[in-house]
Amino acid sequence: MEINLKKILLSVILFVAISCINAYGQVHVITKYGDDVSTLDGIIKAYYDVVTVKKGEKVIYERDSLLHVAGVKVAAIGQDQNGKTTLHYTTLKQFHKESDAYIEKDGFIETEVSRKVDNVHNLWHVWSTYEARNTITGPVIERGTNSIELYFDGKRFWILGWFYD
Repeated sequence: MEINLKKILLSVILFVAISCINAYGQVHVITKYGDDVSTLDGIIKAYYDVVTVKKGEKVIYERDSLLHVAGVKVAAIGQDQNGKTTLHYTTLKQFHKESDAYIEKDGFIETEVSRKVDNVHNLWHVWSTYEARNTITGPVIERGTNSIELYFDGKRFWILGWFYD
């Protein structure tokens, strides 16, 4: 019995190790929240997933911070009540302090609807158009574009900053 258990355990470990390697031989980097940050698609999916919460659920700041370089700054560009263009440039942590309660109160489901990607070597820029709703089937409450800067360190992608309008 003990020998069979060891064989089964070894087989499971080997299977997991092999399944974490993609077609190019690159090992997938998975955060403790299950986000695959070793691919551009994976980190962009995680970027949207961290702010997608059902009404009453909590946003997990730590999960978001694991996608970004330390000390990252982010920005919201918009208009004030007089129509003047505004820029709110802040740290990721401060952004969460200012926005999480709003997102959690009614729910916030943000989905990507289109993407344009440019890159030079290990520097990537993603223009990502999104829609937001309070529920999965609810009406669109917001549309906009995220401008996301990333770099690839040879193993995983890191978000250098993002801006939305």
